[in-house]
Amino acid sequence: MTENILPGEVAAAVVDPKSYGAWDGLHEQLTWARTNAPLAVAEHADYDPFWLVTKHADVMAISRDPQRFASGIRPTTLTNKDGEKLARAATPNNDGHVIRSLVQMDAPDHMKYRLLTQAWFMPKNLRIVEDRIRQIARESVDKMLAMGNECDFARDVAAPYPLHVVMDILGVPPEDEPRMLMLTQQLFGSTDPELNRSQSEVKDAEQIIAMINYVVADFENYFKVLTEDRRANPREDIATVIANATIDGGQIPDRELAGYYMIIATAGHDTTSASTASAIMELAKNPSLFERYRAAETDKSGLIEEAIRWATPVQHFMRSAKEDVEIGGQKIRAGDWLMLNYVSANRDEDVFEDPFTFNPDRVKNQQIAFGFGAHVCLGQHLARMEMRIFMEELLPRIKKLELAGDPARVESVFVGGLKRLPIRFEAA
Repeated sequence: MTENILPGEVAAAVVDPKSYGAWDGLHEQLTWARTNAPLAVAEHADYDPFWLVTKHADVMAISRDPQRFASGIRPTTLTNKDGEKLARAATPNNDGHVIRSLVQMDAPDHMKYRLLTQAWFMPKNLRIVEDRIRQIARESVDKMLAMGNECDFARDVAAPYPLHVVMDILGVPPEDEPRMLMLTQQLFGSTDPELNRSQSEVKDAEQIIAMINYVVADFENYFKVLTEDRRANPREDIATVIANATIDGGQIPDRELAGYYMIIATAGHDTTSASTASAIMELAKNPSLFERYRAAETDKSGLIEEAIRWATPVQHFMRSAKEDVEIGGQKIRAGDWLMLNYVSANRDEDVFEDPFTFNPDRVKNQQIAFGFGAHVCLGQHLARMEMRIFMEELLPRIKKLELAGDPARVESVFVGGLKRLPIRFEAA
């Protein structure tokens, strides 16, 4: 790569989990990149060079072209040189994918697997479970109000609510939900000393890969038992669909089977909890906005869409160029690695007026937090429904909301969001 090279401080920021925890400093670096080098190469001693894609239009262009920008060639999340080497040595065909789910698949496998459950997540089918989701939301609000007048909203409410919803749809019993939450946090928070398996700061690639492998093994063991049960005793849940599905005339291979369960069990709640916590944080900061959305008749869709943009829980995905192609005036070569930085794309000044202001009144909010194209998030409609129902149940039942301490974000380059959100509230 001999094209535009980013300054060292920009490259350092986008690969550092602590930057995503601090957030403001990261945004300064990404804003500089969007203005001065919107598509340029990040070089860092620990990582192979990669293109940092910061503009909304470029992220969209790459996302809508999976034929030329593949997900399965190299890791789909930023991985350092040592980590990728270790992952390749430990995975079938040396593909480097510790988990092989929809996220890591290209055509033709991707669509074959996606179609197995896609119908479950379409709006007209989700209406079937809307009453059940509302019941779960109401129970979550009851628990929150029973805590008194203070809680850590991120930990006590935003995390367990969507977890309960997706586990209910998947078919995991309530008593196993704490285990699923713990494993998800350990998987996505492997670089955060408060969330990872070791409960300490880990920088060594071998330790990180080992921790992730342990988490994946725990998931695999759990879902192996669930699969056996659903094959013997089918039910009306997604686990039954996955356990009994066939691909090319046979049962789903064990590796892909485990990956399918994991992508639904993890991405299905962690990202929704991050966006929900973001919405509550902004309402707690802005009393007039809170009063407006307290009213039961107020349409919550603008609030929800802006909270998703504001949080951008999935902060990036990596793609690999399969052939030479020009994007954003830059020549990308076959084999080049690219980071689609959704955090930056969702603050693009060319798309969002005053992007660093939380504004639920944006007309046609073009947030790209769910991705775009063939790999657009399977659960995006469920996430919006969960958030809408929760806001409808919670906001009319409280008459005062404010921060009770400093929020804190997860230190993770991949999936982020608030890990702490202390709030004070008064029941209506």
